[in-house]
Amino acid sequence: MAALLTIDNVTQVFPLATGDHYTALKDIDLEIIEGEFVSLIGHSGCGKSTLLNLLAGLAQASQGGILMNGRQITDPGPDRMVVFQNYSLLPWQSVRQNIALAVDAVMTKASREERSAVVEANIKLVGLSQAADKRPDELSGGMKQRVAIARALSIRPKLLLLDEPFGALDALTRGNLQQQLMQICQESGVTTVMVTHDVDEALLLSDRVVMLTNGPEAGIGQILKVPLARPRQRLEVMENPDYYGLRAELIGFLQQQRRLRQHKGDVKGSQAAAAASSRSRRGPTSAEPATIRLGYLPGLDIAPLALALDRGFFREQNLNVVPVVFSRWQQLEERLRAGELDAAITSATAPLALTLGLQGKPAWPAITPMTVTRNGNALCLARRYLGLGVGNGQQLAALLQAQRAPLRLAIGQKGSMQELLLRHWLAGAGIDPDRQVSWITLSPLAMQSALVSEEVDGFIAGRYRVAQAVEAGLAYGLATDLEIWSGHPEKVVTCHEGWATSQPERLLALCAGLMRAGQLCDDGGQRDRLVGLLSRPQWLGAKSALALERQFDLGNGEPAGDRLPLNRYHSDRAHSANPAEGCWILSQFSRWGWSPFPSNRVELLSRVYRSDLCSAALERAGFPALPTERKPFALADGLRFDQDNPLAYLQALPFGGQPRVANLPLPESALGDRSLPPS
Repeated sequence: MAALLTIDNVTQVFPLATGDHYTALKDIDLEIIEGEFVSLIGHSGCGKSTLLNLLAGLAQASQGGILMNGRQITDPGPDRMVVFQNYSLLPWQSVRQNIALAVDAVMTKASREERSAVVEANIKLVGLSQAADKRPDELSGGMKQRVAIARALSIRPKLLLLDEPFGALDALTRGNLQQQLMQICQESGVTTVMVTHDVDEALLLSDRVVMLTNGPEAGIGQILKVPLARPRQRLEVMENPDYYGLRAELIGFLQQQRRLRQHKGDVKGSQAAAAASSRSRRGPTSAEPATIRLGYLPGLDIAPLALALDRGFFREQNLNVVPVVFSRWQQLEERLRAGELDAAITSATAPLALTLGLQGKPAWPAITPMTVTRNGNALCLARRYLGLGVGNGQQLAALLQAQRAPLRLAIGQKGSMQELLLRHWLAGAGIDPDRQVSWITLSPLAMQSALVSEEVDGFIAGRYRVAQAVEAGLAYGLATDLEIWSGHPEKVVTCHEGWATSQPERLLALCAGLMRAGQLCDDGGQRDRLVGLLSRPQWLGAKSALALERQFDLGNGEPAGDRLPLNRYHSDRAHSANPAEGCWILSQFSRWGWSPFPSNRVELLSRVYRSDLCSAALERAGFPALPTERKPFALADGLRFDQDNPLAYLQALPFGGQPRVANLPLPESALGDRSLPPS
């Protein structure tokens, strides 16, 4: 169904008397269909009323726009009507006269009799026929609110906007009016958007509840669908078995936002203390470049790092990046945890795994400000499987069923993005990843040797490693990112939350340099230069040209072509630190029993995925800070993942089952421990 109302990337900024500005709303995207009842909830200061004013046309968005039936809202109009908390009735006019003012102003072409009939019909609709000639001071609060609703509905608006309409009423009056409002909206078919602080009111009245994050720069944190049948009665709703689960979801979101606000205050205090300490130790200014020790493993993912160093993108920002190479992911993470590295280029799963303390390790508060690369992986099997007729997942499943021996697959890191992708693909083919596969963790540098010695039957790795194995005649490609999740996050920048807080300038300079280099990596005209650079001994060596210069088949007998996907470094929002993708990762942690699915996922994702830092780094690099998309997305299996309903997605997956859900403790930032890097 087409949307009646489209809120397209709306940001609202207010100037302050100091000359600064306050961003109330940032990157709001929402569609509302005709006849829908939507509630807006969130803590005070989250921009609920600001958004309502924008919908009414009482203010104009600083960025983005709002469309109603395809036309932009630029000013107030009779197709939208607002009901305020304070009623806004003229005290010297009667009920009938207050309603007639609106009718006469809008229905100018109707006769007096027609207008009078509309007034009387709406007085009757709200049950005030006996009080039609009374003035506001003769009415109760509930009656005044009904007059305001009747006045709004009398001009037959397409959109009814309610700003906490029952906030000042007693519980009994509020309950009665809520029931009447449901009946009125259902009979009139009017589309309604309501601001409220009352979660029970939101659940009773709404089709969807839009939950806004804390301000400033408030955004949509979660959208809850209310699958309760209409017409609704309060007692029946409260007896519905789903009601208290929905209520807990709303209250849980608000509690998470409260904790995030407290956490943000603690972070700001620590940041100020760190800045003061830095000034006292080093003086007010320093011409010496700041240093970052950045860990990485060799592979095509480090192309932006190599290019940024080669082109001097870090030096331009007075930053000295010291690359530290590792051969195993476990060693890199140990050094990162110990504080011997400031940041690292890691698997996209690492920030969440570190924060949750997976693999038996202590929880460690990690954040990611940007994605470095997307795509670039493939699953390859030993050549002997090609002779056994294994050309797709179903054929592999049939072979495993017949031979009843587990498939030995190598991965570079337990719990990595590569393992999640491979597990997802295997499960989609009907292969149980836990019962029919033996997982072997190897250094990526050792995977080809393991194929030669027949220690493994195959491995998943990046294009560089797979290309070497295919070219050597040891393996063939069975599946690539295109058959699993095209555009998935592969490698990200990961660092300690405390270090990011105390050294924001260093982190932004690092990210901006990687982003500028990423743009060049995606430029086909730069390919020869990139090949020459990565072929140097300090990076990948001469064999890297194999993975970059040539178009390959996958060694499986199909026509040659560039089916082994190259990494995506910059284009199409590649750098986005997208919490929706993080939510998918959390769903897979739960799917395979590594962690309960966190009921406090919004809080967790808000702390780990720092889209604010990503936007700041993009702007510093000279690129537009595009909003993070929160729309549902689908992997190659066609199942849509909606971050607002991840449990339904999990239950629909093969081997998904009924997930465990728990409120997971999050580690303290220990900001003081990382306030300054070692001398």
